[in-house]
Amino acid sequence: MPTRLTASLTLPVIGSPMFIVSGPELVIAQCQAGIIGAFPALNARPAEALREWLQQVTQTLAEYDQHHPEQPSAPFAVNQIVHPTNDRLAHDVALCAEFKVPLVITSLHAPNQVVEQVHAYGGLVFHDVTTLRHAKKAVDAGVDGLILVCHGAGGHAGRLNPFAFVAEVRRFYDGPLVLAGAITQGEQIVAAQAAYKQMVLDAAAGDIVYTNLFTGVHGNYLRQSIEQAGLDPDALPEGDKSAMRYGSGDSSKAKAWRDIWGAGQGVGSISTLNSVADEIATLRQDYQQALDHLRRL
Repeated sequence: MPTRLTASLTLPVIGSPMFIVSGPELVIAQCQAGIIGAFPALNARPAEALREWLQQVTQTLAEYDQHHPEQPSAPFAVNQIVHPTNDRLAHDVALCAEFKVPLVITSLHAPNQVVEQVHAYGGLVFHDVTTLRHAKKAVDAGVDGLILVCHGAGGHAGRLNPFAFVAEVRRFYDGPLVLAGAITQGEQIVAAQAAYKQMVLDAAAGDIVYTNLFTGVHGNYLRQSIEQAGLDPDALPEGDKSAMRYGSGDSSKAKAWRDIWGAGQGVGSISTLNSVADEIATLRQDYQQALDHLRRL
């Protein structure tokens, strides 16, 4: 992992950029607690709100760093949907360049143009991939790291076991890798809206439904949210990938995402509601204990 990203980390963790849920307050809390905080650019609506979010994050973290020089905040990331239907992409990437966002996480399409723009101001690009084909395309586009979205991850998840995925990717790529899905307590780091929190607390891995109905791309979603939307999670029709739309449009797919909640299979291990700082402190303690045990072995 590039030193400029890891120098101030207390854990090698990136907070998941969750659609609708992740915003400036959560990102700031994550960065101050020592992990990379992240939010999707499309969470800032309307598009003009993204400038306000970036100002809030950068200014708050800069003030925090002035008062905590011994342990400054971690960098933050913005997730960009690179799909051709995202009519906000050029606007949002330009703002990331203006505010010199340290890390841009791209997804759903080869990020060639975004890589060029982010590298021009000295930022880094990590790309979400669910298959080896996607991974190779991202490497060819010049990304700085890959996020392997494995089986059990929330949202647009893949179907590969993380260990098998890493082994295959390492045959052609030796750069930074980030794992998402089916990993220890990674999904427990973040906090969410009250209704979503309780749904996650009540859920188990068996409550995750893998479907392409809502966006045209297969993803993992909470069974309870599908039922609350009046749908039968065991009898969902196939989705239409050509109907995907990202950006400022108010399509039916976007409306569905307000009610259908993505989640990973790690929800089964979540049983309490804690602050971001407390969750990361617990994760840090468990991480250190595991490292110490491994060294003894």
